[in-house]
Amino acid sequence: MRKRGAFLGYKSALLQCAGAAALLLPLTAYAQSAAPGASVILDPIDVDGQLTPEDVARRRLQALPGGTSVIADHDLSGRTNVTLSDALSEAPGVIVQNFFGGNDQPRVQIRGSGMQQSPTERGLLVLQNGLPINRADGSYIVGLTDPRQAEITEIYRGYTANRLGATVLGGALNFTSPTGISQPGAVAQIEMGSFGQLNTSLQAGGRSGDYDGLMQLSYGQRDGFRDYNESDRVSFDANAGIRISPNISTRFFAGYTDLGFDVAGPLNRTMLESNPRRVASGPTVIPGVPPRTINPGPNVWRDQPHRDATQYRIGNRTAFEYGAHLVDFAVGYTYTDDTFQFPISSGIRSTEGGDVNTVLRYAYNPDSSRPLPLFETTASYAVGSADRRYYQNNGGQQGRLFGANTLDADTLSLSAGLNIPLGDFTLSPAVAYAWATRDSTDTFGAATRPTSAFNPMNPNVRLPDGMVAAGNTSYSRDYEGFSPSLGLSYRPTENHMFFGAVSRSFEPPTHDDLLATVNGTPNSSAGRPNPANPRQAAAAFSTPNLDAQTATTVEAGWRGKASIFSWDGLVYYSWVRDELLSLRDETGASLGAVNADKTTHFGVELGLNAALTEKLSARVAYTYQDFRFDNDPVRGDNRLAGAPQHMINAMVQYSFTDAFRVQTEVQWSPTTTPVDNMNTLYAPSYVVVDLRASYDITERIRLYGEARNVFDEKYASSTLVVDQAQRDQAAFLPGDGRAFYAGMRVKF
Repeated sequence: MRKRGAFLGYKSALLQCAGAAALLLPLTAYAQSAAPGASVILDPIDVDGQLTPEDVARRRLQALPGGTSVIADHDLSGRTNVTLSDALSEAPGVIVQNFFGGNDQPRVQIRGSGMQQSPTERGLLVLQNGLPINRADGSYIVGLTDPRQAEITEIYRGYTANRLGATVLGGALNFTSPTGISQPGAVAQIEMGSFGQLNTSLQAGGRSGDYDGLMQLSYGQRDGFRDYNESDRVSFDANAGIRISPNISTRFFAGYTDLGFDVAGPLNRTMLESNPRRVASGPTVIPGVPPRTINPGPNVWRDQPHRDATQYRIGNRTAFEYGAHLVDFAVGYTYTDDTFQFPISSGIRSTEGGDVNTVLRYAYNPDSSRPLPLFETTASYAVGSADRRYYQNNGGQQGRLFGANTLDADTLSLSAGLNIPLGDFTLSPAVAYAWATRDSTDTFGAATRPTSAFNPMNPNVRLPDGMVAAGNTSYSRDYEGFSPSLGLSYRPTENHMFFGAVSRSFEPPTHDDLLATVNGTPNSSAGRPNPANPRQAAAAFSTPNLDAQTATTVEAGWRGKASIFSWDGLVYYSWVRDELLSLRDETGASLGAVNADKTTHFGVELGLNAALTEKLSARVAYTYQDFRFDNDPVRGDNRLAGAPQHMINAMVQYSFTDAFRVQTEVQWSPTTTPVDNMNTLYAPSYVVVDLRASYDITERIRLYGEARNVFDEKYASSTLVVDQAQRDQAAFLPGDGRAFYAGMRVKF
């Protein structure tokens, strides 16, 4: 883990950036929604609170005939150390499984899309202010997102994201930043608590005439719940806008995130239940003929796996509104430097490169009283290139280079759709087209690749290095596909809407699917399956010729309000072909990606809110998932690994006064979750209870505190996903134990 003192260098650079952003003040602001027909100027923001970005987003998203949610920053009020799982916990259908706590890389999946991908994820389009932060190949680093810097978070489940430029099964997330109009003034915040947790943040914004701007700076660190679990994050985000004329508005964005965290790794079931704070020290070899290996898993203390990722972002969105016509053009550039020190089996992977995203939206809305435009179309194009290098991990130290590639990607997405009013019905036909290229150029150059290993009987003793044939990891892949959809909604009254849809999805593989290190063990590097034999022939890389993942989905739902209750429920069924699965062996070492022939995804997504009294309110988010192989020759109709079948998040809030509130929240996974696709090992069920309270001393000062995991539940917040597991393998990633936090928020 790098030293936290490095923050001092970051601080100087960030302050210089903040000073440059301040020169752009005074600065314009409107909601940076990604909803259909939304842009920077379509809806003015009433600073008196009559119309907010949240109101605008909810009105549009709730009119879509599919699964959507909106999470506002005030929904997270009173929480400390807000992580992505906290921010998305009240959204049904969104599953976030924490890996190592703190500023880490949780696994995020909607409807099972990309749920077996890690450490770089895919399966969702992730946007900030309507601009994609995915790399050009569709992958993204989820740990670089900071929900604490979002004013609202828009969630599009399934095909509802097609019109944003996504054709994937899962959908899209859009994190919308506050602006100088929506949140003028300054806010300072500090939080601290268990496991060495410290978070600080500063936000300042304002408006003068047609100009507005806002900037945010945050820093967080923690020692962590487990023995090898430190993390830190520095993040800077700014936006500045101007209304050029009554019909034209533009906004500029800039951001910087530096993220570092230790990878504490998995434990076996016995270790999880006895001492979840510890980390695994590798498999144990029992002498014999042949020798027997127990407790397979990584040697964390020796290999010291960790991740350091830095990303710079700049972008612009400009909108032109002329009567019923709206044109919205956005362009952004991201530069990412990502180093992941894996255990020895995969080595140290360094990826450095940039991506350009452009998005052109057009909407025609002749009836402004309707929340959705009559016609809309989106063209999204991403192009990027990165240099990737692979080094040996020799006892936590960078060893010799054993692979190098230049990775290029292009992804084009075109979509067009109608929302045709037919009395109380709205018919929404649409079609999307995706074209993608994935090219790898092997730049390693040598005829052989070095290998390294440790003695399995004494895993801290190095064995002689070896060499294997290099092979060629170059490839060129092309993908294209259409994704039509048809939605129908029926609104018999203002408070009820019934809807149904049938849709197709199309998802090309990423470079992480197409290029993977293989044939390593917990005591040997890629390309050396037998640590004691340095020259045993084996490939160090796999470059499978994968097909794109496709699916046909039917869904139906009901949004409604009655008396003190409101609800949003949906059921879906997907027939998936060529599902992209990243397989690992019983040690956690990569086996590369494959296309499963046929799989099915069935699910229920239900959100329920109740205002029980003026002081007492409650909400429940329930997700049911039954994802299975379909008559697979090896796995039959087994459940897909990594998908909790039931997930329930419930919260009750009582307001003693307008200033003093208390909450109880329960996260409940009532059934076991398969760790492997062969369904031989399962993660146990669990219940975690949190308590929190907040008190507004004045209109400007708020104190808040939180007790998490009150009953000190020992549980696996996530697991490795492997193809076939051993009963004693390290596969369980412990959730944090009991913790206490306190914070203060001050407005100026």
